[in-house]
Amino acid sequence: MIRFFAAPIAAMALLLAGATDASAAGMIDFTGTSATGYLGHSASPVPRTTVMYNGNYAPGTIVVNTSERRLYLVLQNGQALRYGIGVGRDGFRWGGVHRITAKKEWPDWTPPSQMLARRPDLPRHMKGGVDNPLGARAMYLGSTLYRIHGSNEPETIGQAVSSGCFRMTNDDVTDLYGRVAVGTTVVVLK
Repeated sequence: MIRFFAAPIAAMALLLAGATDASAAGMIDFTGTSATGYLGHSASPVPRTTVMYNGNYAPGTIVVNTSERRLYLVLQNGQALRYGIGVGRDGFRWGGVHRITAKKEWPDWTPPSQMLARRPDLPRHMKGGVDNPLGARAMYLGSTLYRIHGSNEPETIGQAVSSGCFRMTNDDVTDLYGRVAVGTTVVVLK
C-alpha cells in the first residue's frame, strides 16, 4: 500500500509547492497514470531512453547485450531505443541470432520440463494475467525455449535472475511489442 499512496502524495506536494507539471518529472498524476507506469507498478529501475548507437545492425534489429543488461531496438540515423532488462543468471546466459517467431498478449505460462525439474514447486500451467511471470507481452525467439517478455517483478530489471529469458517491465515490453513484428531479427550478445 505504501507504493499506492506515496507517489500521488509526492505529486500533490510538488503541485502545492508551485510545480505546474508533476507528471512530467515522472511523478504520478491524480488519475493514477504516468509515463512510468500505472501507479508506478511497472516503472523500470532502468528508464527507457533513446541513445546514439554505433552497431552495424539494420534499423528494426533487436540487440540484447547481456553483459550490459540492456536491450537495444536499432533505429535510423545511428540511434537506438535502450531498455533495461533482466537476464539469465550464471549458467543460463546464452548468445546467438534468432527471429521473433510469435507474439502474444498476456500469454499463458507453462514452465518447461527442465525448469520443473529444478523447481518442482512451480505450477504446471498459469493463465495469463498480472500475476503471470511472463507479464503483459511475450515475443518468442526461434525454436528456443526463450522469450523477451514482461514481468510481474519489475524490481528484477537490471539483474541476472532468469532461466535464460529476457525480462522487461510490462510498460517497456508493451512499448517494444508495438514496435516490432514477427520475423524481427534478435541478436543476443553473450
